[in-house]
Amino acid sequence: MEVPGWIWAVTVVGIVGLLFFDFWFHVRKAHIPTLGEAARWSAFYVGIALLFGVGVLVLGGPDMGAEYFAGYITEKALSVDNLFVFLIIMTSFKVPRADQQKVLLFGIVFSLFARTGFIFLGAALINTFAWVFYFFGLILLITAGNMLKPGHDDDGENIMVRLARRFLHTSDHYDGDKLFTIVDGKRALTPMLLVMVAIGGTDVLFALDSIPAIFGLTTNVYIVFTATTFSLLGLRQLYFLLDGLLDRLIYLSYGLAAILGFIGVKLILHALHENNVPFINDGDPVPVVEISTALSLTVIIGVLVVTIFASLLSPKGRAMNAIKGAQRHATTYLEAEDEDPQVQAEVYNQLLAEEAMLKALPEKQRAWIRDEAQFMGLLERARASHRERTGG
Repeated sequence: MEVPGWIWAVTVVGIVGLLFFDFWFHVRKAHIPTLGEAARWSAFYVGIALLFGVGVLVLGGPDMGAEYFAGYITEKALSVDNLFVFLIIMTSFKVPRADQQKVLLFGIVFSLFARTGFIFLGAALINTFAWVFYFFGLILLITAGNMLKPGHDDDGENIMVRLARRFLHTSDHYDGDKLFTIVDGKRALTPMLLVMVAIGGTDVLFALDSIPAIFGLTTNVYIVFTATTFSLLGLRQLYFLLDGLLDRLIYLSYGLAAILGFIGVKLILHALHENNVPFINDGDPVPVVEISTALSLTVIIGVLVVTIFASLLSPKGRAMNAIKGAQRHATTYLEAEDEDPQVQAEVYNQLLAEEAMLKALPEKQRAWIRDEAQFMGLLERARASHRERTGG
């Protein structure tokens, strides 16, 4: 279905308006979103995406609607996995909690530009070269295999950041949310700019697997663009809403690997069905079964539901969630020497709550935690710091 130019124009204007609204009313003034605020605005953006999907379903027909929802759900699931990497990057750079919103919004805007470029490039390649379906399918199968390897997440120190540190004058400390500061009378880059470079660099890598994934579900450029865009809008709020649960989704990578592998197979089957590559079946189409969009949507939802429930019900998931939470709060408390005493107390109370969760774990998990010398040492340093600050 050909989408008129005026619909494209209205869609783009609406998306830009949402981004300006997000910046002006939520990100411009640095603050830490409450759980309620994050939940309300996450629901708002998900609601907009679902209403848009209903509009596509009504105006474009069931096939187009199914393609949109399959693409949106897949891209949303991949964006949640991306949040793990964002968390690692911001922890690595010790980004102040109140300034993380601006970093995330920058990442979303940069990702929109990068992925839009990849979308139109991918569409042009598909329209010109049928073998691109083989290429995209292979990318997804390789990505699925890499996701099953331990430690597949990036540590934030990508090549762009290493080059910036080496050749540019950078400061070791933040200056609010400024990108530049003055150090010893000289203008210097702040870590805020470096973390944005890291986020932007990883966004490009994310696009290399997310764009082929959605092209495996639909080749309608408008659907690809809108499903990808709406999956990114609200990602900032989702980050703060899922904070504390991200570490518990221990099987998410396996679920996403299964989804990407499934879509990769779907792409290759489609490529065989439309084959014109000379060295495959003498350039003639291969009579193979094609996977329908309805089946794709069912598989994607089913895998995600099983993966999420398995993670939430897993004893290992509960243990990892408590450990990561305590580790994060202990580190934050040790670095909060200059913070308001009330803020320090709130962080320490969160740490105590995480420690209580650790003590409530089964003996098997508690014994394993006690053997983690580095983690136990971090907790003890936080306790010692608290005693020193409070005199207790």
